[in-house]
Amino acid sequence: MKKLLTILALLAVATLSSAQKAGDKVSFVSKDLNGEKVTSDIFAKNKITLVNIWGTFCPPCIREMPDLAKLNEANKAKGVEVVGIPIDITDRVGNILPRTKADGEAIIAQTGAAYTHIVPSKEMMSGLLKNIQAVPATFFVDSDGKIIGQMYLGARSQKDWQKIIDDLLKKQK
Repeated sequence: MKKLLTILALLAVATLSSAQKAGDKVSFVSKDLNGEKVTSDIFAKNKITLVNIWGTFCPPCIREMPDLAKLNEANKAKGVEVVGIPIDITDRVGNILPRTKADGEAIIAQTGAAYTHIVPSKEMMSGLLKNIQAVPATFFVDSDGKIIGQMYLGARSQKDWQKIIDDLLKKQK
């Protein structure tokens, strides 16, 4: 069983890495959970944006969210922001699923994850998020909207994310 889980995890990583890779430009138009328009211009105001794709059905995603909220606050002065994308609050064509959206909002409130959460649009589902088959999945974007570093599969602690952020910031100088 353990071997099967390892193989499945490797397949998920392979799929994720083929979905988005370093240097790819992220471009989208959507809304946040409050209904405000959000575009890929959100990346321009930061040196680095941590983009965390999560699901309301995913216990590791939910456990990670308080640490992501702390990271968001601790790194604002460094030009780093956290953005969440709750992948399951829309269907594959971008229609909002009201019950799942309400669940997502409740999770955000419970975990204190008050950073921006972007509602996946149809274009995001057929592009940026098309090959995401496991969550949490996290990647980083620079101020030009280009993916930097690698795609990370699975939850991490605030300390682990901070090390990755610090390393990426060093490379951005």
